[in-house]
Amino acid sequence: MSAAVGTALGTLGRAATAARAAVVLPRPARPAAAVPAGAQSATAGVVPFVTPNRDFYRIDTALVVPDVDPATWTLRVHGLVAHEVTMTFAELLAADLVEADLTLTCVSNPVGGDLIGNARWLGLPVREVLSRAVPDPSADMVLSTSVDGFTASTPLTALTDDRNALLAVGMNGEPLPLAHGFPVRMVVPGLYGYVSATKWVVDLEVTRFADRTAYWTDRGWSPRGPVKTSSRIEVPRAGAVVAPGTVAVGGTAWAQHRGVTAVEVRVDDGPWTAVTLAAEDSVDTWRQWSWTWDATPGTHTLAVRATDAVDGVQTGAVADVVPDGATGWDSVEVTVRA
Repeated sequence: MSAAVGTALGTLGRAATAARAAVVLPRPARPAAAVPAGAQSATAGVVPFVTPNRDFYRIDTALVVPDVDPATWTLRVHGLVAHEVTMTFAELLAADLVEADLTLTCVSNPVGGDLIGNARWLGLPVREVLSRAVPDPSADMVLSTSVDGFTASTPLTALTDDRNALLAVGMNGEPLPLAHGFPVRMVVPGLYGYVSATKWVVDLEVTRFADRTAYWTDRGWSPRGPVKTSSRIEVPRAGAVVAPGTVAVGGTAWAQHRGVTAVEVRVDDGPWTAVTLAAEDSVDTWRQWSWTWDATPGTHTLAVRATDAVDGVQTGAVADVVPDGATGWDSVEVTVRA
């Protein structure tokens, strides 16, 4: 029995891999601008500004990665709309696709965690598909459904305003990896993935929050999931032992769809000190930072906080990931040799 199941899963994997290999992505009608020089932190050891596909975090409910044939894939748009719309993969590839650099974050990411990544996506703005369907004025939510039955509740406004909410087919210059939603997934700036980033998406139902609930909403999570401003220290690592004197410190901050305008670091109970921000790609991507610390012997705690362009300084109040994302300041303890 186990061998038979393993063989079947292996066959599915090979079929999906072959289908993906045959996909030729079109050139975008609206290419993304080059990542600005200086977007990478000057501190060695900070994560790459663009996350390689192989390193991009994966959180979903699929026990087995779905095997979806792009030749038979369709997207249905229905519900509170004037016109039901169905789109094939070929029609999607033939549309005017756009590129956008977008940072995705999981609501389960703890303070200082790594369930976050930044990539260049290729896709069709969801608003263009919804405009064909003409949502009813009473609608305020789109319930997206994966081929495996997972659902997410996304505010309609986040899919119809001018942000780059995409039906994505490409990731960092290649078709979506199987584990990241091939052939089509959603990416929506400014919202945690559990309410927006449906992989292997096949259905969009225009509805109302009052009428429909999604997978994680039914399990006690908030139906709306705006990303909270956060930051982390990546260098030095917690528990590091360093020599006294000049110590390079660096990390990443994010406030998708608002933009990071400042980052500050504190040593022990000292004052908050502004650090050097790397160049900004867009308000929808994370922003890296660097700082030079004049370290004195002893054990010290470094903490970090960010400021965004809309809500101001990141809160230091500690909150768990449930129901709508963790808060608090990331900190690391470092020993400076005598």
